[in-house]
Amino acid sequence: MVPQRVSLITIGAFDLPALRLFYQQLGWAELDFSSDTYAVFNTAGVLLTLFPVSELADDAGVEIKQSAEIYNNVTLAINVETPELVDAAIAKIQEAGGKILRMPTEAFWGGRTSYFADPENNLWEVAWNPSSVFNDYGAMIKF
Repeated sequence: MVPQRVSLITIGAFDLPALRLFYQQLGWAELDFSSDTYAVFNTAGVLLTLFPVSELADDAGVEIKQSAEIYNNVTLAINVETPELVDAAIAKIQEAGGKILRMPTEAFWGGRTSYFADPENNLWEVAWNPSSVFNDYGAMIKF
């Protein structure tokens, strides 16, 4: 059996220093084992890492066919506890240089949602779902 979990998400960075700075400007603290060539941010339940895309592709044995200007077909999400926190997060993201793709709006499913892209067009959603349940560490355990 394969364990049903996501432990770590790695974003392949075209410009690691610039992408690292963006996440730092969101107020995200790096863990001590980050280095000049690897950034590690602790999120609620999952580690988010940044690693040079060319080295990531070499390690996986694949060819890079994307660029920092192309959407990468994956959306990451930051779920928050109140609708007001969607707006507050988007304001901070915009201040840090994130590209707001969709301003906060009421969602057809009853929540509040917004989308942004980081400096390398990695797509993120910030959302409030009225039925979401979070554990004591801030990880969403049910929605």
